[in-house]
Amino acid sequence: MKCVIGIDLGSTTTKAVILDESGGILGRGITNSRSNYDLAAAVARSEAYTSARFDLLSRTAEEDQVKSTLIERLLRAFRLEQRLHQLRRLRELVLEELHSGRLGELAGPTEQKVDIIFERIEKEEEQRFKELNPPRRSAFFRDAAGSAYTRIAEEIGEPGGVSFDILVGLYDKCIIRVENEPLELSFEAHIRSALGRVGKRETLERAVDVAASTQIDEVASVGTGYGRARLPFPKEQIRSEILCHGLGAHAMFPGTRTVLDIGGQDTKAIQVDDQGIVTSFQMNDRCAAGCGRYLGYIADEMNIGLHELGPMAEKSTRCVKINSTCTVFAGAELRERLSLGEKREDILAGLHRAIILRAMSLLARSGGVDDEFTFTGGVANNRAAVTALRDLVHENYGEKTLNISPDSIYTGALGAALFAHRMVN
Repeated sequence: MKCVIGIDLGSTTTKAVILDESGGILGRGITNSRSNYDLAAAVARSEAYTSARFDLLSRTAEEDQVKSTLIERLLRAFRLEQRLHQLRRLRELVLEELHSGRLGELAGPTEQKVDIIFERIEKEEEQRFKELNPPRRSAFFRDAAGSAYTRIAEEIGEPGGVSFDILVGLYDKCIIRVENEPLELSFEAHIRSALGRVGKRETLERAVDVAASTQIDEVASVGTGYGRARLPFPKEQIRSEILCHGLGAHAMFPGTRTVLDIGGQDTKAIQVDDQGIVTSFQMNDRCAAGCGRYLGYIADEMNIGLHELGPMAEKSTRCVKINSTCTVFAGAELRERLSLGEKREDILAGLHRAIILRAMSLLARSGGVDDEFTFTGGVANNRAAVTALRDLVHENYGEKTLNISPDSIYTGALGAALFAHRMVN
């Protein structure tokens, strides 16, 4: 089987999309962008190939009338095996750091606490796998592991002894090392152990065998994104973010004429024709004000997950006016508002509206909002941002069709993959 791949190396996340010979999506992959951009691209590529293998597995299983719920459970088991593999490596590194000699007589008691933390996290992961509808959380290892680690460290830390600060300090020193190591997380590495968790069934095993043995040949690749200059591709295989987001949005929604992409580091307002060709654009690329990274700072200041911001803002009964969306001053303004007695949900509602107001000015300078209007990027998964955008578009341009795909974060990578597909077809 021949395929092409597009990679979007963003400032906060790196995405990859694989297309088959007909141009259909075969697999998608995403990971945190790191200081090591080469590794981020490699991990996203690996995740996309894992996704492709599961797509092949699902096709074979469907032919053999294997229930889709069983495939979903196998995927969850696979993700569990990946996470346990990462946790074990993180534990090894934490223990190495612990025994480097800096803690002296506290090393022994600290090791006991570390063991407790990791044993509890592994048990929680195992329990989560058993639940039919586990609570939503970040898909990224760093976020999920960090949340669990700090919560347990806070419970068992002892002021004056093995404190919370000591335990979290060990984590902070080691999590980057885990992310920057080429850990083996591929389909082939963990699918057999995952299969053992769901119970070996002949038809399911056959589907796994077919997926694992199918040869996938990558015949072309194109890169884009904030860090595209770091991608290991020749110059002729690099495309701008503007072109890729325009083409990707058109592929998702052929009626698209206006595209708004709010990424981690920049915001792009794009106008396209009926072929997905860019006719004009405006881009805020000088700072992260009003972008995904700004929301990340706010989440850190409030000590909550990024995915929790939108649902919390939706609980607002009064939208607080925010004067600035400057990332540098985000924490200071948040603390000031809280000190004035404003509710967190009302502040967040105001923050989301301020971010979209900033994007609206870019849209106006690019040519306004035309039907159909497509919202892409990671912030498009934030329901509070979507609500603010819908309201402001209606206020300024009247009734417009607003398109948002659940896979909107992959729009740039999809556009890059489509350019790659054109190279060989």
